[in-house]
Amino acid sequence: MDLLILGGSWFVGRVIAEDAVGRGWSVTVFNRGRSATPPEGVRVIHGDRESAHDLARLAGSGPWDAVIDVAGTVPTMVRDAARALRPATTRYAFVSSVSAYAGWPAGPVTETSPLHDGDPDRSDPEGASHTYGAMKVGSEAAIRREFNADRFLIVRPGVVLGPHEYVGRLKWWLNRALRGGPILAPGRPDRPIQPVDVRDLSAFLLDQLADGGSGTFNVAPPADRSSYRDLLVACLAATGGRGELLWIDDEWLAGQDVRQWTELPLWRVPPGTWAMDAKRATAAGLTCRPLAETVHDTWAWLSAGGRAVDHERDAEHGINPEKERELIDRAETEGAVRSRERLPA
Repeated sequence: MDLLILGGSWFVGRVIAEDAVGRGWSVTVFNRGRSATPPEGVRVIHGDRESAHDLARLAGSGPWDAVIDVAGTVPTMVRDAARALRPATTRYAFVSSVSAYAGWPAGPVTETSPLHDGDPDRSDPEGASHTYGAMKVGSEAAIRREFNADRFLIVRPGVVLGPHEYVGRLKWWLNRALRGGPILAPGRPDRPIQPVDVRDLSAFLLDQLADGGSGTFNVAPPADRSSYRDLLVACLAATGGRGELLWIDDEWLAGQDVRQWTELPLWRVPPGTWAMDAKRATAAGLTCRPLAETVHDTWAWLSAGGRAVDHERDAEHGINPEKERELIDRAETEGAVRSRERLPA
């Protein structure tokens, strides 16, 4: 296939480009060329997707069998790219997010769950009604307006982990495991967790494009396959760290001024956080590798000098060691430590 990726040098886009090149596809990436070097084997076209001139120049460099927009968030920018590229491609794919669902993370979601209100003609992301999720919904709507149902593919992953991740969630837990000692483990050891490996997301998306798939898919592993304990144990095993996991009560921890989702990465109290139904994607061929493999491969990549693009979100993740120690001491004093486990045994 001839493939165009809008982006192609960061996390998801980079892995998709590498995957497609490995399949023998002809891959073009379009970006500004400011933040990262694209993978080997791709054709590079530099330009700004906010520029009508650059989009017209890009469209004239086609045609392509498929276009993938991996990072579009502002609906008007997604709309303008889809409109400009419509004559130059047969298929159009968009990487959306679980954040598109109005009920997430409060409860479980399927592809038919209600979405945020999203306007395909909004350009200003500011304001309470224009959250990240609403902007993704507006972007989806823009694509649906430009392409017939059998010509677009929308994937809504939950959390995406793996090599090249720039948000820093898994990297922080790996470094924390390496440091060892008493480790604040939030909530229950058996809490389900369902991040998807970036390579599995890429494989599913490219397989769908190759096979003529269309429509909308949630992309995540089964909700009952991995637990938060599996994540932390895998981090200790990958790094060779020695630690004691102290599982601290959710309700108690939520009342201790701990920022959910960031200060203790991937921990969030709402029950729908890890309750994404991806049976439709599984039936269409999605396969997800074990979480331990994602953890191991990410640590191997980091240990070999792998470095993600610099991003401000990386600094948001992780709890201060002194605060962690104080919380553990207080939890032990107040009886909030529900269980503990030394690893390796």
